[in-house]
Amino acid sequence: MYLTPQLKEAYSKDHLTAREAQAKAEWIAWGPVVFQVTRLMKKFGIFEMLRNSDNGMTVNEVAKEANISDYAAKVMLEASLCIGTVLIDTETNHYLLSKTGWCFITDPATNVNTEFNHDVNYEGWFHLEESLKEGRPAGLEHFGPWPTLYEGLSQLPPQVQKSWFGFDHFYSDGSFQQALEIVFANKPKTLLDVGGNTGRWALQCVGYDKDMQVTIVDLPQQLEMMRKATAGQTGADRIDGYALNLLDATKPFPTDKHYDAIWMSQFLDCFGEDEIVSIVSRASKIMDGNSRLYIMETLWDRQRFETAAFCLTMTSLYFTAMANGNSKMYHSDDLRRLVEKAGLQVETIHDGLGIGHSIMVCKTVPNLEI
Repeated sequence: MYLTPQLKEAYSKDHLTAREAQAKAEWIAWGPVVFQVTRLMKKFGIFEMLRNSDNGMTVNEVAKEANISDYAAKVMLEASLCIGTVLIDTETNHYLLSKTGWCFITDPATNVNTEFNHDVNYEGWFHLEESLKEGRPAGLEHFGPWPTLYEGLSQLPPQVQKSWFGFDHFYSDGSFQQALEIVFANKPKTLLDVGGNTGRWALQCVGYDKDMQVTIVDLPQQLEMMRKATAGQTGADRIDGYALNLLDATKPFPTDKHYDAIWMSQFLDCFGEDEIVSIVSRASKIMDGNSRLYIMETLWDRQRFETAAFCLTMTSLYFTAMANGNSKMYHSDDLRRLVEKAGLQVETIHDGLGIGHSIMVCKTVPNLEI
């Protein structure tokens, strides 16, 4: 078989032996139970017990302290031994916490991802095949009849909402301070927050500059959640809402005032390519040469570590099965292409904000004089 130089290069990067490749394949095959056992080892407090023990614990000691049967303790501990979250002292049969187990209970991102996948996604993943074939979030039917998750977000069960917002806020909040410095470098006084959710970014803006006026564009039910979340907060009187179904391409952005800055944070990844072009095009229509559009996203190709890129490409399948059926975490080249198709140009990209965020700063394309 003839291989092109490009294919040869790709194959040269596959360094696994046949046995290692088979082991990885089996890991994938048993992935669902690996996830659930590990989640329950944490929920039952077993990882914490092992961390706090001086010399490890026996099966019987774990069972007694966790208030489960010896059988339950044994099957979970043996599985966890093979998963790699626990170790065993073969002389004493005492189980110990491994480095991986320690990370599982102490790493904030892992905790957020675990709760998000269990509460929001797990049962919906069963319908991933339908979602891929039909271009709709078939897994969302587990929770309700809405065409997208966003329309039903305010009606999801409390624990599901908690895990969804925990995931959303964890990946955005850590970027806020650096993002504020980038946005306010141009000294804007009016900002349009597109897809502003519960108003967390808007509150940051009005707190950063006492003269800042923010308008949040979102669905009516989201604006209601925002008003409740911001009520009584400092600067909330300088935040207003503009109800808009952003999927309706016929609905323009507000023109009641000039907006110096337009903000889209972890927002465009909620839409398919045609929808992004529509949204950015409508933003461009209310911009002038002094306006800037700031797009903050976790672009999977601009991550410092492979683990981050892994998490982001897996998150794309949440959008497929649960959120809307057609969006994803984007590669920067794809997002740039869509911005340019919408009539804007990328002025600069700031990387390394918070947990892997980037900000694309976009401006209007100047008219060329002939």
